[in-house]
Formats: sequence, C-alpha cells, structure tokens
Amino acid sequence: MDRDHILASLRERILAFATSRVARDQAEDLTQDVLAVLHDKYPHVTELTELVPLAFQVLRFKMSDAHRKALRRGEYNQASLDDLPLADPADDPATQLDQKQRVDRLLAALAQLGERCRELFKWKLEGKSFPEIQKLMGQASINTIYTWDLRCRKQLLSLMGGSWE
Repeated sequence: MDRDHILASLRERILAFATSRVARDQAEDLTQDVLAVLHDKYPHVTELTELVPLAFQVLRFKMSDAHRKALRRGEYNQASLDDLPLADPADDPATQLDQKQRVDRLLAALAQLGERCRELFKWKLEGKSFPEIQKLMGQASINTIYTWDLRCRKQLLSLMGGSWE
C-alpha cells in the first residue's frame, strides 16, 4: 500500500473518531489539521502500525487545543442571539419624562440668569475657549472670565434647586 492510500483510509478513521467527540464541521477541520501535520512533519512514517497511533495522538492534541481555545474565548457559555430580546433604542417613558423635567427646569433657571451669564453659557455651549470668550466680552484679564463662570454656575445650580438631577 502506498502512503496516499493509507492516509485516505486513515482519514475516515480519524474523522469517525473526531465526529464522535465534536460537531461534524469541527471534526472535519481537525481531521484536515491532523493530515497536514502527518504530511508535513512525519513524511518518513509509512507503516500503518506506526501511522495510526501517531495520527490519533496528534488528533488528541488538536482536540485538546481546540477545547482550551473555546474555553478561553468563552464559547461554551454563550447565549444564543435568538433567545435575547431586542433592545428598544428609545428610552423608557419614565426616563423620557425625567429628562424632559430636567430640561424644563434648566431652561427656566437659565431664563432667570442675567445677560452676562446667559452669554457666557451660550459661548461655552458653542465650544468657545475661555480666551475667545475673554475677547468677545472685552475683558483684560482671563481670571475675570473664570470668576464669572464660577459665579454663573453657582447661581444656575442654586436656581435649579441645588442639584443638577
């Protein structure tokens, strides 16, 4: 018997053993890996009595590696995507109401602020930096802007009831 014929018959035995332990597609992959190892690393082994135990030893190593890899990746305890509920992209009604009430409180508090604070907040929301705001407000010192910002935030927090929530 030539080596190719021996490997072809050995393939069926390897595949049958692997299929008894793992899923069919994974068993076929393992069988191909074993045959590749035998072909690449053990071309000098030609006797069936040596080739069979060697092939099954390589298969056991490959199966062990596949098992460790699956454990490491967490593949054994994954939940099926079909069993999970679809997420609703919108917030629940209670969250929406809470958000709306916070926005209403914020707008009411902003309306009670002075003109300087409203302008300062407007420019900050537009993404302007403190040096840019300093120029827009015509102030010589940037520390004045920092002080106004601190005072305006404190006043806004006070008008909001002492909490941002």
